[in-house]
Amino acid sequence: MENILDKTERVLRLRNYSLKTRNAYMLYIKEYISFSKREGVKDKQKAIEEFLLDKHKRGQSPQTINLALNAVKFLYAEVLKDPQKIDLKFAKKNKKLPIVLSRAEIEKIINATENAKYRIMIALSYASGLRVSEVVQLKVADLSIDEFTVYIKGAKGKKDRISVMSEKLQDSLRNIIAGKRADDFIFSSNRGGKLTATSLQKMFRKSLVGAKVIKPATFHSLRHSFATHLLENGTDVRYVQELLGHSSIRTTQVYAQVTNPRLKNIKSPL
Repeated sequence: MENILDKTERVLRLRNYSLKTRNAYMLYIKEYISFSKREGVKDKQKAIEEFLLDKHKRGQSPQTINLALNAVKFLYAEVLKDPQKIDLKFAKKNKKLPIVLSRAEIEKIINATENAKYRIMIALSYASGLRVSEVVQLKVADLSIDEFTVYIKGAKGKKDRISVMSEKLQDSLRNIIAGKRADDFIFSSNRGGKLTATSLQKMFRKSLVGAKVIKPATFHSLRHSFATHLLENGTDVRYVQELLGHSSIRTTQVYAQVTNPRLKNIKSPL
């Protein structure tokens, strides 16, 4: 197993997969190999089916099962160079609408954030539609404060993109980058390095409680809210797609369901 895992790690690195994806693939491939040996299933197709069914029985999400299937497919196709195609369809994902915060709720959350640095990070993430990983990695050179734009480098899928920035944050951002070099992190920790995504998520949860917002929102809800509010303002969905960095317009169109003005104008018969 060790030789296979070492080879898989090398191939993942050579293909420039992100650290998060590499860790996930390595985890599921290791699980799959251990499962196959433990169950004594030698037929490849059956072994994969049993492995995925076991995950389903244990209540794991369709997203997790699909990621595990992708990992196993990568093992056979890219590492072991097995020419036999894996004839398995992906699990159906739950079609849940994103949790969107209202403008008033976001304002309450920002105001409830006592730490000024975290307050700016939360505000910027909403104003620019940033993921938590993206805001902690921002460097001084990534900001064009006078042009109200943010340059996001190496985002999900190794893609760069440009997003908008709010004029309201202009002075706050100027103050926080004062005296810093172009390659310094905008939001540094007390030790000088970048802040962790975990610390920002933890602060967001604390602010959510402090703001008395009862929605089951996460930090990513700021990004959902950014997209939804832009559509509500009449922004074309294709521009929203570019700002979010979505490869497919279908990914962006889910926000149109949340902000459908025709549905919101319908009055209940009660």
